[in-house]
Amino acid sequence: MSLKKEIKSKVIKKYQRDPEDTGSVEVQIALITERIMSLSDHLKSHKKDLHSRRGLLQLVGKRRRKLNYLKTKYASKYKDIVSKLELKG
Repeated sequence: MSLKKEIKSKVIKKYQRDPEDTGSVEVQIALITERIMSLSDHLKSHKKDLHSRRGLLQLVGKRRRKLNYLKTKYASKYKDIVSKLELKG
């Protein structure tokens, strides 16, 4: 499942550093988090959808790796993004 264009543009606008930023680590983490939330909702009603569950686990791993990168390189940005997205950190 991919994100709809309107949702994706809202997330990008909310987390971008400057008006031209669309691919920074913060934006990527926010987009992955949005996809994780939509997949989680999908899996609540379709419990036996194992292919989507695998995709969800892959997204969680990808987000974790990006968060680890941010934590080691830019600790203040890591704290900001974790608090904005309300993640455990």
